[in-house]
Amino acid sequence: MAGSEPISNVEKAGVPLSANNLLLRVISAGVLAPLALVAAYIGGLPFALFWGIAALVVLWEWMTLVVGPNYRLLVFSCAAAIAVADFLAWLGRPVTALFVVGLGALAGAIFAPGERRLWVIAGAGYAGGMVLAPVFLRADAGFGFAVILLLFAIVWTTDVLGYFAGRAFGGPKLWPAVSPKKTWSGAICGTVGAIAVALFVAAQFGSFDRIAVIAVALLLSVVAQAGDLFESWVKRRFDAKDSSHIIPGHGGVMDRLDGFWAAAVAGCVVGVLRGGFDEPARNVLIW
Repeated sequence: MAGSEPISNVEKAGVPLSANNLLLRVISAGVLAPLALVAAYIGGLPFALFWGIAALVVLWEWMTLVVGPNYRLLVFSCAAAIAVADFLAWLGRPVTALFVVGLGALAGAIFAPGERRLWVIAGAGYAGGMVLAPVFLRADAGFGFAVILLLFAIVWTTDVLGYFAGRAFGGPKLWPAVSPKKTWSGAICGTVGAIAVALFVAAQFGSFDRIAVIAVALLLSVVAQAGDLFESWVKRRFDAKDSSHIIPGHGGVMDRLDGFWAAAVAGCVVGVLRGGFDEPARNVLIW
């Protein structure tokens, strides 16, 4: 997937990376990342379908993690809402799409165990953000493709460079109770690298204010790492190493898209707050 994290997160749970596991990760990333890029380039319905499928898998992983595999009606009610919201977002009805996700979250909570209702609502929101944020941004005809590529570049660079820099330099841990192998050195190097790559990618689409691009890249890189840590915290809360095993060598879709989810939602929020749903991607790049 787009946030396929080609090599990182390999030691989140303290498990050394084997050569076979690394090979599986590289192969999986080599297949999934180009699919994400092609979908982003085409845009429209194929892009909405790509992220709709990703969101539905993430929803299934989250619900399986927090309530187990036996609550099929719960998952179905939330999944139906996510699918309808995706369709509405593609049709250009963002507010209605958000409303439908909210209804799906409430419907799911009705079928959830009492002590897990907030987790179910959070899962529906998480999956809704996974599909709606990219679709809202890509729908911007002028700058949608550029911003999606910018997101990919920031998240991938943050992840890969952070992994290698962390291994090379070591040092204090970022949040050892949640992700024992992540370091401050990796986080800082990943962010610096993401800023440099973001400047390069943005320059391919026009002359933008460099300070604005740097600020946006800094924000999205930090948020992507926060999303990664949040997903690690959720898994530890439910004593799971991976969200699933659907991607060979990578774990689950949620494992691979945690950083992209956070960065996409943050970017979409910035764009919408600055100018509404009409041109959210433009509002991310042009200040």
